[in-house]
Amino acid sequence: MEIRLRHLPKSMQKTDFLILPMQSDDLAQVLRIERVSYQFPWTADQFLQEIENPVASLDLLWVDKELAGYHCFWLIAGEMQILNLATAPEYRGRGVAACLVEHAFIRCRNPGLEKAWLEVRQGNLAAISLYRHLGFQAAGTRRRYYQDGEDAFLMVKEFASEHS
Repeated sequence: MEIRLRHLPKSMQKTDFLILPMQSDDLAQVLRIERVSYQFPWTADQFLQEIENPVASLDLLWVDKELAGYHCFWLIAGEMQILNLATAPEYRGRGVAACLVEHAFIRCRNPGLEKAWLEVRQGNLAAISLYRHLGFQAAGTRRRYYQDGEDAFLMVKEFASEHS
């Protein structure tokens, strides 16, 4: 299924890229990005479980044959929960994460996407800025949510008004 992204960031407009579902053969490349992106990275088993999870989608954005980023989310009863989103260091600031999230929004509209939500580290200002740019709004704080005790902001994007 081909999906056209409406608001492609300028930095990605002249880039040939492809978004495909993750396969188990992609695991080593995904883990490389995961380990440089997070203080407490997901394990190989966690990624493999998400590949097998019927409500999960794990999409990879490829530039030529190089993995630029990935996005893992669940879609259950009209609600998308963003679980993991990361961009390879050499592609950060080029719109990869925005492309992945917008791609997920478009894919999930037909099955009836009503709301998307996520938790983000309070100190992850780049991610918070990205999510605000994509239309997410603050919806609360989860105190001491992460292993190291850092709080998480809960952020939500409503789609109901966009369908009316």
